Amino acid sequence: MASPQRSLCVRAPAKLNLALSVGAPCVTNTSAPSMMHPLASWMVTVELFDDLHLEQLPETSASLFATIWHADALRRTEIDWDLSIDLVHRAHDRLEQFVGRSLPVKSRVEKRIPVGGGLGGGSSDAAAMLRGLNELFELNVPHVDLERIASTLGSDIPFLIRGGSALVSGFGEVIETLGDPPLLHAVLFFPDVPCPTGAVYGAFDQFTRGALVRETRVRELASKATLLPTDPFNDLAEAAKFIAPSMVDDIDEITQLAELPVHVCGSGSSLFVLCADPLHARAVAATALSRLAIPAVAVCTCAGGQGFPVIRSL
Repeated sequence: MASPQRSLCVRAPAKLNLALSVGAPCVTNTSAPSMMHPLASWMVTVELFDDLHLEQLPETSASLFATIWHADALRRTEIDWDLSIDLVHRAHDRLEQFVGRSLPVKSRVEKRIPVGGGLGGGSSDAAAMLRGLNELFELNVPHVDLERIASTLGSDIPFLIRGGSALVSGFGEVIETLGDPPLLHAVLFFPDVPCPTGAVYGAFDQFTRGALVRETRVRELASKATLLPTDPFNDLAEAAKFIAPSMVDDIDEITQLAELPVHVCGSGSSLFVLCADPLHARAVAATALSRLAIPAVAVCTCAGGQGFPVIRSL
């Protein structure tokens, strides 16, 4: 067993859906029926991180959990959700159940990724908890098992166990790893617009009854040698705009400012554009903040891999 009082910090990256195709909901479990949307997506991780700090506590201690905004966070909202639905807490519980022992920790998430922005922040924090506990307690749980545990928590979480670039299908549990993503430079925009995921999917179902997953189109995009700013697509974009109509005005303003097509991140409300190089991306982000008062940050894609990425272990 690991010695007491060890600690580490795990970086939890945001994800971008460069292609997202969604199908009509269907029953996923005949013993406990629930309706979920099948999907096909090309996902990549980008260099916008939440930080998960973990400190191992004595065996008899109760685990402690906290979530705060990092000093660098550009879009802050109230952190007021119940611990029972917190993905980080639930990931901790699921891994304890899997290994059949207590894993007492003091956990602190410092968030930079906006909440409810379609960038997978909560999902990435949960994946970081699974990876962090695995290292902190020297559990040696294979990544494939961590991904299975993650699939019981949310559709984005299995991909974020490893990060990088992958084709994700099924209900998020089928992951075809593509290795490191192509080097892409982008700007993420964070409008002050609520865009609840459930409402977006409800609108999608209303407008696109019987929708089929277009996996072939997703694969074709992921196989391109060079990705153009016009290439990304998102089947949820129109539903997100319907739920959050002010997003349309933000998209129009950013389009005029950047002279680039603007894409919706996941189920919204964050937006992104692809840029030619890092200088271009930083200039677009700075101009958006000064002229439009929309928080924005320049990012690039980042690699994943085993244990991705621990930045401190003591």
